[in-house]
This record gives sequence, C-alpha cells and structure tokens, in this order.
Amino acid sequence: MKNETSANLNCVYNTISLIEKNYDQVISIEELEEVSHYSYRNIQRIFKYTCGETVGAYQKRLRVENAYKMMLYTSDNISVIALKVGFANLASFSKAFKQHFGIAPTEAKLQKSPLLAKAEIFPVEASAVLKPEIVYLRPVTVYYGTAFISYVDEEVEALWDKFMQNEFPEYGNEFYGIIADEPLIRENLKCRYDTCSSMQAKHTRLPAKTIGGGKYAQFTHLGAYETIEETYTKIYSGWILGTVLEFGPAPVIEKYIKHPGNTSSAAEQLTYIYLPLS
Repeated sequence: MKNETSANLNCVYNTISLIEKNYDQVISIEELEEVSHYSYRNIQRIFKYTCGETVGAYQKRLRVENAYKMMLYTSDNISVIALKVGFANLASFSKAFKQHFGIAPTEAKLQKSPLLAKAEIFPVEASAVLKPEIVYLRPVTVYYGTAFISYVDEEVEALWDKFMQNEFPEYGNEFYGIIADEPLIRENLKCRYDTCSSMQAKHTRLPAKTIGGGKYAQFTHLGAYETIEETYTKIYSGWILGTVLEFGPAPVIEKYIKHPGNTSSAAEQLTYIYLPLS
C-alpha cells in the first residue's frame, strides 16, 4: 500500500509539473499518459482525489490566476494577457475569468488598489520601502513534496516537520519553499506550497524538478519565519506599487539561508524571497 501511495503521488507531481510548464498550451492525452505512467482515465481519477480538481480544471485555474497576476503587475492590455495565458480569444477568456473570480477582467484590472486594501495592504512611506537586489538565479534541481495549505506559519511549519522526516544529508544541502499561488488572488483558498531540498533524501526517493533560471527581485527577511508575513506586507505595500519592473508567471521562491537546522537563534534566521521578473 505504501509503494502504491508513493507511485500515485509521484504521478501527480509529474502531472502538476507538466501542466505548470505548459499551462498556456494544449496538453494532449498522450503527454499526460507518458508523464504520469497511467491511463488518461486513471490519472484523472488520482489527480482529482489528490488535488481536489480535475487536470483540466487545474490548468484552467492556472491560466486565469496567472492572467490576474499579469493584470496586477504588468501594463499589458487584457487582449494580450488572454492570448499569453492560452485562451483563443477575449470572449472565452472573459467568460472563464468571471466564472472563477466573479468579476469581469476589465473590472479586475481597475481594482489593483481595492484588492490590496481588501488584503489590508496599504501604501507605506517612501523611507520604509524595501529595496530588492535584482539577481539572476541559475536553474537548481530540487527534490520536493507538495501540498495545498493555507499560507500561514503553523501549516507551513507542520509541512516542513513532515518533509524533514525523510532525512537529508547534513552538509551542503539547501532548502527552498515554492509558493505556487498568489496569496492576494487566492484569498482564503488553499495555496500550493512545495517543500524542496537540493539533495535527495537518504531513504526515500522524492520526485525532482528544476526551479529558478531567470531574473528575480531578491528581498531579505531577517528573523523567525513566523514574522515573514511582515516582510511580504512591506513588499506589497511599498516597492511593488511603484516599481516599473514587470513580473513573470513563475512562482515566488523562498530560500532558507539560516534556519532552525543550522542556527540556534531565531533572530539570526535568514530567508531570501525571490519574486520572478519578466
């Protein structure tokens, strides 16, 4: 039973990875079967049971949620955005967007400030704005677990406690957290969060994927992870409102430089936050 569960999870991880990389394109039945090693009918059943939605619904959600991110963080018009995320025309995009968010895309594009206010994020004084370092991240192969959780400290910590039970090499390892969904857009819904290690677990064969490989705005959070939301609030209420840089569709990456595993002081914990740029 354990081996069957592990195989099912790996096929779901592989399917998610395929969809994320090609969310804006048509994915064939043959591609899904090849990457999952299951029949189309079975991967649909396993995916729905694990993720709570069908493969098609997941891809459609990625399209409209990435479109919303582009509305928030780029100057592209709605027609251009609709094509970028894989819709054949503006009408089909508008219908899908409104079904998902309950608001027309034209209204959503005009509501950047109200959306931030709804999330209790308000502009800060210029002197308090965090300024990132613009960096280029090399591609990194990581071994990971994934879960749909509320993006709150307690659930993130619980996920890491479970992930670390796999046991990893003590030296030379790097740990990352991948936030696949935009918390502003997802609101109270579950966000997908990946726990990642740059080295394979000692006794468990975890699935692998590549992260990074592009241009990012790097912010620094100093202190315990439970206060990282304060840093995100400063990013969203300051720099992100005034920057002329445009954001890419890749997930936000957190890299844990100093963490409870290599420092005894919460005050010395250090996390890099990478926001993807176009």
